Amino acid sequence: MKKVFKLILNAFPRPLLIRFSYLARPLLKLALRGNNYTDPIDGSSFRKFLPYGYVKQRENVLSPSTLSLERHRLLWLYLKNETDFFTRPLKVLHFAPEQAFYKRFRKLKNLDYTTTDLNSPLADVKADICDLPFSDNEFDFILCNHVLEHIPNDTKAMQEIHRILKPGGTAIVQIPQDLNREKTFEDDSITDRKTRERIFGQYDHVRVYGRDYFDKLRSIGFRVEEIDYSNELTSEEINKYRLAEGEIIPVCHK
Repeated sequence: MKKVFKLILNAFPRPLLIRFSYLARPLLKLALRGNNYTDPIDGSSFRKFLPYGYVKQRENVLSPSTLSLERHRLLWLYLKNETDFFTRPLKVLHFAPEQAFYKRFRKLKNLDYTTTDLNSPLADVKADICDLPFSDNEFDFILCNHVLEHIPNDTKAMQEIHRILKPGGTAIVQIPQDLNREKTFEDDSITDRKTRERIFGQYDHVRVYGRDYFDKLRSIGFRVEEIDYSNELTSEEINKYRLAEGEIIPVCHK
C-alpha cells in the first residue's frame, strides 16, 4: 500500500490527483470504516487512516473521507473552536484551496469566499501570488497554507498578502517547518530532483523554513501569533484526530 501511494503521488500532476481523488474517496471511506480514529472535518470515523508522504511516508495520517492531513484537521479545530470564522460575515481569500475545506467553506453563508491559484482547478481567480489582481485592504481573512515554500520570492508574496488584507484582518499562513532549525535554508544550486526531494521534502519546494519564519512575517508588517493549538488538546484528542503535536499555526494580523 505504501509503495502504491508513493508511486501515485510522484507520477501524476496535482490537478489530475485532485480529480482522481473525487472518484476514489467513496471506496476508501467504505473500505476503512471503523471507530478508532475520527476526521473532525466531517465527523467520519475509521479503523485507520491512509499513509502519506512524498519522500518518507507517514503512517495513518490521510483521512479517507476528506483527504485531510494533520495540518488540515488541526487548522479546522482551531478555526471552529477559537475563532468566529464560521459565524461572522467575512470576505475571504483562499490560496491553493484544499479539497478538505473547499466545498465546506463555499457553502458557508457568512463567507464571501474567493479562491485563487495559478494551476488549481478549484481556483476562481488564476493569479500569481507575487502580483495579485486584488485591491489594497480588500479581504477580512486570508488562508495561504503550504504555498510559500514553492515561491522563489516569498518576501514579495508576503508583501502582497499584507497589502490586500484589511486593517484588523487575519491571515493564516502555514508552511512546512523544521522547528529544530534556527534559520531557513535554501540553495538554488541543488538541481537534481531526488536530491531536492531528500533535502527540501519535495522536489518543487525551494526552501526549508526554520524558526526565523515568524520574524520574517513580522518584518513585512504583520503582528504574528505562534499558535501551538495541539497544546490545547488532550493526548486522547490528538490521537483520535491523528494530529501532529507541536505544529505551529502562524496567525497573522494587520
